[in-house]
Amino acid sequence: MATYHVENFGCRATQADGAAIERQFEIRGLIRAPAAEAEFVVLNTCTVTNSADQDARAAIRRVQRQNPAAKIVVTGCYAQRAPEEIAVLPGVSAVIGNSHKYQLAEIVLDSPRPREVVLPISALAENWQQKIQTSIFVSDIFAHTELLAAPVFDGTSRTRPNLKVQDGCDNRCAFCVIPSVRGQSRSLALQKVIDEVNTLVAAGFRELVISGINLGRWGRDLPAGSHDFTALIRTILGQTQLQKLRISSVEPMDWTDGLIHLIAQSPRIAKHAHVPLQSGSDSVLRRMHRRYRPWHYRGKIEKIHAAMPDAAIGADVMVGFPGESDAEFECTRRLIEELPFTYLHVFTYSPRPGTPAASMGNQISVHLARERSKILRELAAQKKLAFMQRFVGTKIEAITLASPGKDTSEDCHSETTATSHFTEALTDNYQKLFIRQEHPPNRWLQVRIENVQDEAFVGQLA
Repeated sequence: MATYHVENFGCRATQADGAAIERQFEIRGLIRAPAAEAEFVVLNTCTVTNSADQDARAAIRRVQRQNPAAKIVVTGCYAQRAPEEIAVLPGVSAVIGNSHKYQLAEIVLDSPRPREVVLPISALAENWQQKIQTSIFVSDIFAHTELLAAPVFDGTSRTRPNLKVQDGCDNRCAFCVIPSVRGQSRSLALQKVIDEVNTLVAAGFRELVISGINLGRWGRDLPAGSHDFTALIRTILGQTQLQKLRISSVEPMDWTDGLIHLIAQSPRIAKHAHVPLQSGSDSVLRRMHRRYRPWHYRGKIEKIHAAMPDAAIGADVMVGFPGESDAEFECTRRLIEELPFTYLHVFTYSPRPGTPAASMGNQISVHLARERSKILRELAAQKKLAFMQRFVGTKIEAITLASPGKDTSEDCHSETTATSHFTEALTDNYQKLFIRQEHPPNRWLQVRIENVQDEAFVGQLA
């Protein structure tokens, strides 16, 4: 039987798309196989940074080297942004952008004739036209309203499925290429969300993560009615028996008082808030075209912390945005220092073709951006340790992840744990935990925290 392999790069939304592509192949009877053996290898790419593009090209070379007979299909955000750049790479059989990802298996398997270049030929430079032998299926992403939806499972024990309920973005941040490769904001219909959640609950899953490109905008494109993000959460709680719902990244302006209150009051929602910051400087936020000011952001974080003092609060932060002065960076550093963050995802600005920021003057040197990144990462590590130490000696709820018998002596560097067995888990407030002894995966347990080692809790059943 024909075999396939899907390799995903980048964010949760990309992983969700990859799961939907796998579903397409499996419906047609194909069997999953390693990349080195599969007949069809799909590389589902990211393009949020230049290094993401480089990773995709390196993967193409690796697959061709390991499996010369494979039909390499490149899809995702990089394929949508620069299809002709990918099409000339040796070994690539087809480039299928996000605009046609929803019919990828059909294109790859069912078409009886040579593929056509769907991208308008005028959009391809003459030198590319002469080189391209590969099929390209890319068209205007803003003309498409499809949303791929299939649960993604963690790689350890398939215990925490991730369901994408929203795609695309109507914001136009100066640094971001995502709207141009994923299109306008669109939502998975409410009943479809409920059906997917109920299916996962019936299959025995006890925690579900919902995600999207701009998750808090869910419902705004649906027919008029009570379709907003908070209503979605209430409906999931009311119409399913899901034990724990975890919410992924939500933009600052979408953290309404109603949403904060709902999360704080419900024991069925994980106490975890990821709120992208990008910069703590008012002037940088304005140049970024972000829709909030530092004082707005501060107010949201303080409300979340006041309502849920034990919640993990995280943020995305960008350093090295064009023109970022020492004083502007200091505004970011100081705001982070003053707010109750648990963790940060720190990114160095990477110019993306076609974005306003790429043509701005005063681009920051890589060396300076890396210095600033190091400062914030060290600050984040200090804040994370302080947050975790608060819980030593207390009880906390966690879901088991790793299969029983996993020896984590390499993870827990301690003479007292070197010969013990542990079960990996994730706490309700999003902290890694190693529980003494063996426990089945996909179970919510009460654990007493003994200590903190290497940014992870160590504990035993309460």
